[in-house]
Amino acid sequence: MLRSRLFLTVLVLSLAVTGWGGRCSDVEPEEIGISWQDEFDGPAGQSPSPSRWKFDIGTDWGNAQLEYDTDRPENVSLDGNGNLAITAREESYMGRDYTSGRITTEQRFSQAYGRFEARIKLPVGQGIWPAFWLLGSDFRENGWPDCGEIDILEYRGQEPNIVQGAVHGPGYSGGGAIWRKYTVAGPEGFDADFHVFALDWSPNSLTWLVDDIPYFTVTPDDIPPGDQWVFDHPFFIILNVAVGGNFVGPPDGSTSFPQTMLIDYVRVYEGGF
Repeated sequence: MLRSRLFLTVLVLSLAVTGWGGRCSDVEPEEIGISWQDEFDGPAGQSPSPSRWKFDIGTDWGNAQLEYDTDRPENVSLDGNGNLAITAREESYMGRDYTSGRITTEQRFSQAYGRFEARIKLPVGQGIWPAFWLLGSDFRENGWPDCGEIDILEYRGQEPNIVQGAVHGPGYSGGGAIWRKYTVAGPEGFDADFHVFALDWSPNSLTWLVDDIPYFTVTPDDIPPGDQWVFDHPFFIILNVAVGGNFVGPPDGSTSFPQTMLIDYVRVYEGGF
């Protein structure tokens, strides 16, 4: 849904000054239409704000993952430098050989449409599976994949130059998801520095971007015949680092631990794109 012409004018002018990828420290959030954000400012070792995030505690989550996700600061905490650190560790815990973290905004924040964006530095290694993704807020009532899933960023640690975006819905989920890869140019992978991963979401399209470069768009016409477009209601945010699982396979002797995903910020903008 588009806001007023005045909002759009201010938004365009703000972006011309700051760009989507930079911090907007000199611009008030309301001026650029931010509806929700976390800049992860605070002392090292502090847990993420409970008013914004809650922990998913447990294991597997249906993907044959090997870690146990905890609410311990050893796995999820601020690093004291303006980042959230989600850290996978090799250790025996609750019957598993690895620990990590998974946090969500379920029951805290959800939104339909707009831009969902995060600035992230990714971990690396065989069997490491970080993600920044959205799940339909009707998940508890309708289940997956009917609620819809949007993977803004999904990544195999053994392929550090490649990320991908995907959608899952009824009739096109799991191995049948609609997806596309993006490969960063040059010798350095996504583990070498921060990159901005974003989704522009309107009622009739989803567009994925890396560092403000669009690389993938899905519309209702791309949904398999007879299946349903379910990206028309609020979704909540999930950040996690899995270890092992169907998408990446298990770690091996080349995988070093701990492995950390650093998140500089997560921001959600109102409006249509």
